Amino acid sequence: MLIEKYEFLDAFYMTIITVATVGFQEVHPLSQDGRIFTSFLIITSFGTFAYAVTSISNYIAEGKFNEYFKHVKVTAAIEKLEDHVIICGFGRNGRQAAHVLKKHNTRFVVIEEKKEVIDTITHRHSDLVIHGDGTHDEILERAGIKKAKAIITTLPFDADNLFIVLSARTLNPKLIIISRASEDNSDKKLKLAGADNVIMPDKIGGAHMASLVMKPDVMEFLDFITGQGGDNIRLEEITFENLSDEFKNKTIRELEVRNRSGANIIGFKTGNGEYVINPNADTKIIPDAKLFVLGTTEQITKLKELFI
Repeated sequence: MLIEKYEFLDAFYMTIITVATVGFQEVHPLSQDGRIFTSFLIITSFGTFAYAVTSISNYIAEGKFNEYFKHVKVTAAIEKLEDHVIICGFGRNGRQAAHVLKKHNTRFVVIEEKKEVIDTITHRHSDLVIHGDGTHDEILERAGIKKAKAIITTLPFDADNLFIVLSARTLNPKLIIISRASEDNSDKKLKLAGADNVIMPDKIGGAHMASLVMKPDVMEFLDFITGQGGDNIRLEEITFENLSDEFKNKTIRELEVRNRSGANIIGFKTGNGEYVINPNADTKIIPDAKLFVLGTTEQITKLKELFI
């Protein structure tokens, strides 16, 4: 328009056929200045087009395109979750935790920093894996920590676990936090930071092996009913708050759990936090109390349908 004094429509049309390298006839013959301008327009447009094609090709070839859509997919899936479990670190302890959770059909999100470890995850919830550092609040928030019911941190360094415990307790005060510890003095610090339970795998492993020597059948039975055995054995806890109103403040005898569902009440936790093995039938279900029930999957399912 400036050089050839074209009308807007003519100038627009000339620009389109030039940039597109279509090569239709010129609207009006070009002057020398117009030809120079058109030459630079062709070079610039072709260079821009070539750069765009190269960038898009590299984006797809390097997997960034797939990573972007995977990121969107994972984020959308996690946003739909509630009362799930977050596992920070997918080493030996993290894998074992995921194995047990998977057996009990509990949804979980894995946070793992090492890409090579993520590539080995093949469980049926493998779409709920976040590549990142669990010590960063934004990663925990992306894992849905504000809607989660628990977090298990199994990182090899106690300092990292401590950092995650502090962040998790701040982001979700009601969260159940279970942390791994390696050093003898770390367990106290982790509990002060907000961990509900601190597990020291080396100590537990040694004590478990010693117990297997002293009373092997008892230990194998305990492993069997606490999730290490078959899928048909369930040990569940029923809280006072989860019971239907008609069963609250009733005695164990009045509940008739055994007759109605086939499951057995093997333990009771009082409102003060005291544990009772094989509670008396006259024990009353009061606020903050918990029942520990043992049964098959079918029995536990029936129990929940009747009492919750």
